[in-house]
Formats: sequence, structure tokens, C-alpha cells
Amino acid sequence: MTNQGKSVVAVIDTTAAGQRPNLGRNLTHGLLDALGRAIVMGQYDNGSFPTEAELAKQHGVSRSVTREAVKMLTAKGLVSARPRQGTIVEPRSSWNLFDTDVLRWLLNRKFSLDLLVQFNQLRIAIEPEAAALAATLADESELAAIKAGLERMKAAENGADHILEADIAFHVAVLKGSKNPFFAQFQDVVGTALRSSIQFTNRIKGHSASIPDHAAVEQAIAKRQPDKARAAMKKIVSDVLELIDTNEREAKPARTKRK
Repeated sequence: MTNQGKSVVAVIDTTAAGQRPNLGRNLTHGLLDALGRAIVMGQYDNGSFPTEAELAKQHGVSRSVTREAVKMLTAKGLVSARPRQGTIVEPRSSWNLFDTDVLRWLLNRKFSLDLLVQFNQLRIAIEPEAAALAATLADESELAAIKAGLERMKAAENGADHILEADIAFHVAVLKGSKNPFFAQFQDVVGTALRSSIQFTNRIKGHSASIPDHAAVEQAIAKRQPDKARAAMKKIVSDVLELIDTNEREAKPARTKRK
């Protein structure tokens, strides 16, 4: 069982024992997080979702807090209210995968290579074009932010910054530099999912974010070369997909031997 799985079981077990889970200072968001994790973990797959009264009693919160948390779950596509059925959990196909809470719960549920591949497939469809647009449209402050992200990555290599946060800052700066509001709003999804993606790739021996590859993106954008910026960013994401594929192929014989 994963640590995330244990945490959900702990919530349910302590509730059953009469010990209410600690939801933090913001009860609504605490309850939202507890219920969202439980849904994504599959806790309610084989049974009906509790009523608001039951949830309020289980978690020791008011009906208004419970009602607001359920509304938020509904907005995220995780649950819906049906006549004569009450509140039910929706299938995963209905979940809003662009909601950062939902994505975080999915990524924390259990490490999924398939989800990681799908996320990077989305990146390769968006980030290279964002880099090309940034090379054409980014203003001086946005160019400076992209360069600053690269400098942070260089500093992180020497232990003077956080590797993960520096890498995310670079990619977010490129998205913002595209001046496309849809790409810019993608930054929250990128920030959430990149944490899992980068942590996975950085765990592989001898691999870390390539400074020269990121520098190639920054230089192409700074020199107003959209085609080169697009190709350089595509290489970064393509390399991640190739790394995942290679790691998976190498892991299969080991799993087969264990069987």
C-alpha cells in the first residue's frame, strides 16, 4: 500500500473509531482535500457516497462546511447529485484533469507511469509552440524572467537554488512569455505535474535537467528565432518521453524475473 493509501485509510479508521481527522485551519478546504483524496484512491468505488449529514458527523464539521466542500467536488467533476440517488462519484472520464487539486490527488495516489507519459504528451503539444510564440512576442520583462529561470537552474546545479523549483520557474516563464492566455493559465498544471515528472527523471542515475538544452531554448527566444525555440523545447520534452520509455523497457525484464 502506498503512503497516500495509508493516509486515506487512516482518515477512515480514525473516524470509525470516533477520532475525527485533523482538517487544518480551513475546515472547508481540509474536508475537500480529505474527500478528494478518498475518491481518487477509490474509497467510494464500491459503495454510495455519504450524505452531507453523515459527512458532517464523521468529520466533526458543520453542514454548511460539508455542503461547500461537496459543491467544490462537484465543480471538479468528481461527484454529482442525481434524483433519487443522492450524491454519486463520477467516473474518472468526468474528472477535470486540468484542476490542480485533481491532478495532485491523481499524482499522489500511486506513481503512474502512464499518467506521466500522458502529461508529457500534453507538454509536447503545447510547450514547443509556447516557446516559438515567446520568441516572437515576449517583452523585455518576460525575456528577463526566462533568463532568470535559466540562471536559477545553473545555480541549482551548484546547490545554490532548488533544482525542482528552478526548472518549473523556467518553463512557467516560457508559457507566460508566449502571451497566449490559455498557455499562461496552463502554468498551474505544469507546476503541479512537473513536480512528479522531474522527481521521476531526476531519480534515474546520472540524469538531471540539461542546462545546455534549456539554454538553447532561452537563447533562441532571446534572439527571436521561433523555429529554433520550438525545436529546442521539443527536444527537452522528447528526451523526457524517451527516458521514461527506456526506463520502462529496462524495468520489464527485472519484473519478469521476480515473477
